[in-house]
Formats: sequence, C-alpha cells, structure tokens
Amino acid sequence: MSSDVNAWRNVAAATGRADRAAAEAGVRRAYRTAGLTEPDRIIWAASPRAAVETVEKLTDAGRSVREEVRTRPWAAERRRMYDELGPSGWAALWSATGAQLWETTAALAERIRTGVAADLASGTGEEGAVRLVLLDAVLGQHDAAWLAAFDGRGDRLAGLAEVARNAGWWWPYERAVVITERPDVLHRDEAGRLDHGEGPALAYGDGFSLYAWRGMPVPAAFLAELPSLTPERVRAEENAELRRVMLEYYGYDRYLTESGARPVNRDETGVLWRIALDGDEDVVMVEVVNSTPEPDGTYRTYWLRVPPATRTAKDGVAWTFGLEGAAYAPLRQT
Repeated sequence: MSSDVNAWRNVAAATGRADRAAAEAGVRRAYRTAGLTEPDRIIWAASPRAAVETVEKLTDAGRSVREEVRTRPWAAERRRMYDELGPSGWAALWSATGAQLWETTAALAERIRTGVAADLASGTGEEGAVRLVLLDAVLGQHDAAWLAAFDGRGDRLAGLAEVARNAGWWWPYERAVVITERPDVLHRDEAGRLDHGEGPALAYGDGFSLYAWRGMPVPAAFLAELPSLTPERVRAEENAELRRVMLEYYGYDRYLTESGARPVNRDETGVLWRIALDGDEDVVMVEVVNSTPEPDGTYRTYWLRVPPATRTAKDGVAWTFGLEGAAYAPLRQT
C-alpha cells in the first residue's frame, strides 16, 4: 500500500483540534477554484450535530454551492483521469488508493448521519429534514477515500484536500460556510468498524457521541452494564443482537461454565456444547484441547463457534477447516 494511502487513512481517522487557519484557507481556495466569490463568513461548529443546528438557523447565507465546490470538480477530475489512464488504468488506480479506504469511511459517515438524525429529529418528517441538511455537507476528512485517488495528480481538488487534512465536515453556501471540528475520540476494531466497550466509540467536543460494539450501535447504558453481567442477565435480554454482544463480551466459554450447560456430544476431536437462546439461533461451540503443550507443560483449551446445525464435535472441527466431518481425519492435531 502506498504511503499516500496511509497518509489519507490517517486523515480519515484523525482526532483532536482542527487547524482552523489551514482549513479556512482550503475553503477559500476551493471557492476560487470553482469560480466563486469567497464566503463572507466562516462559522465553526463543534460537531456535525451542532453544524446542522447552525445551518438551520443561518440567514442571508444564500443557496448551497456544494455542486460547484465539490461535485463538479470531482466529476471533472475523475473523467480526466479515466480518459488519461483508460478503463483498466483507472480501475487499477482506484483499487490501489480509494478502494482501500472507501468501505470504512463510507460506513462511518453513514453512522454519523444516522446519529445526528436520531439526536435532532423527534419524528419521521423531522428526520427527513435533518437528512436533507446533511446531504449539503462536504465530508472533509471523511472524503479521504476519493481524495486519495487524486492526490498528486493536479491542483483542481487542492482546496478540498486542504480542508480534509485539517477539519471535519463542512457546509458551503454562497455567502457563508459552516465547518466542524474533528472528533476528540475514535475507537475502531481491526475491521475498521466503530468499537469500544468502555465508553463512546466516536465522540466530539460538544458531547455528540456514538456507542458501538464491533460496528453494532448500542445504547450508552448498555455498555455501562457489561462489566456486571451474569448468565441470568444474558438470558433475560430480549433483544437478540444485544444478547449476542453480551455473550461475546462475557465469553462463550465462561457463559457455558457458569450457566451449567451440558455437552451434547463428545468424540476424539473434542466436546460439542449448545446454548439455546429464545428468539435467536442456538449458539454451538466446540471445545478442543491443543495437542501441543505450552512451554509450562499445560495444554491450552480453545472454543470454536460453529454453525447451529452442527451435531458432533468432529463435524464442528471439520467445518473450521472447510471440510465435511467424514473427510476430517488429521494425522496430527496442532
């Protein structure tokens, strides 16, 4: 992966105070590049939620110029690069740059939109209105994916890139711009999904926060409860998705031990356990013991989650290797 992509990955994940002077210079450059008069006012907001509230109260700002500032320059540059490189060359460029970042940044942006709409809207109609305001935003640091594809290939997007490197989302209008700070906190798992078990996974300076466990939105109070979980509390949870999070946090092996679960099958490969859950598929685990001793002479136990239809431990172990149970006959387990 090129250093340019890594640099833009860092832009997308950047936290902490914006460089306001650099971001405002980027805004003005983007306006000039689009052939527009620079905005009279640049207003800072602490988060995308606060920015939407500010935009809704703007007076004398004029119409949105997102089309001129962001959409048309991007489309023109994409067409230029496509014509210059050809279909296969453009596909290779995108694969090596923007595609590396697209999925995680797009998912994060949508989570922010959903969170802002949930915070500010009390009904379906209001949520639609909030989302319309959100559609006027240029995503700043979260436009890193497509900006990575054009980095070093011309100056037409330089103003947009300068804002992205130094600030969060922004709303361009004829005579005013609203621009946001970056988040103070961002926690993600190895797959790039929002994930934190001890507080918000994403948080801005004004308190706008998103809570998540391995990408799944969860209430703040739910996370606070995790350290004190019991098997009884896990079984009592009616929401199947939240109950699955509880089991992951608590540990399937610990849950099996403390809930008095009984094995449903034993064979030469291990022990098959089943947890029946109301309103959800059974959790089925194979307990296997590593045949190679640890340095201290002990043998480590592993727990493998397998499909609910699994009936024997051997079938479960075979499934982890992509085999049918009858075809699984290792000479030596490791």
